[in-house]
Amino acid sequence: MNFSQTLAKTFRDILSPMVLGFILKVGLGSFLFWLLVLGLLWKPFEHFVASYLTMIPLVGHWAWFQATGAALAALALGYMLIIITISILTSLYSEKILIRLAERDYGVKPVGSPAIHRSLYYTLKASVVFLLLFLFTLPLIFVPVLGQLWMLWLWSILLREPTVYDVGSLFISDPAELKRQTKKSRLIALIAALFNYIPLLNIFAPLFAQILFLHHLLGSRR
Repeated sequence: MNFSQTLAKTFRDILSPMVLGFILKVGLGSFLFWLLVLGLLWKPFEHFVASYLTMIPLVGHWAWFQATGAALAALALGYMLIIITISILTSLYSEKILIRLAERDYGVKPVGSPAIHRSLYYTLKASVVFLLLFLFTLPLIFVPVLGQLWMLWLWSILLREPTVYDVGSLFISDPAELKRQTKKSRLIALIAALFNYIPLLNIFAPLFAQILFLHHLLGSRR
């Protein structure tokens, strides 16, 4: 199965009632949680972001950057927290969906199951790396084109390793085969990360990456 067919199957699945129901629960739950938390703590949160901005070399003491950058950066960081929460919940609870899709499309049953602690480890590790890189390179997001490309790559970090582990652990028992099959995992993560540019559609990104990798993985065996 070529990659265009893999994409077509993924878009078909992502719009199925089963998948949409899961995405809406996870996405809206994450959004409402952070809306409540940040709504209650917005002033200290914005102050924390503003304080951080003043420590950034070169640009931290620019008046215009402090005036406009703090509010934008606080909103951006809040958005990232929502995305991270969606990724964590998807990693923990998407297993049944992936198994059903694999059985329906390929007649394949799982050969294993991702361990919760390892799934959490990979997701939290990716989240921490993502957040640190985002915070350390925050001024880059204000640079046209370069900032958008940089964010796309950062979002792919958030998706790539957890997706490979969560999906691969279900259907591949041989580490060497999994390594061979994950050559396109960066491309898959980048494609899925595009959803994060569109508010509301960002809730699709983690599960889209998992389903895309699932079809890539199992479709290549045919």
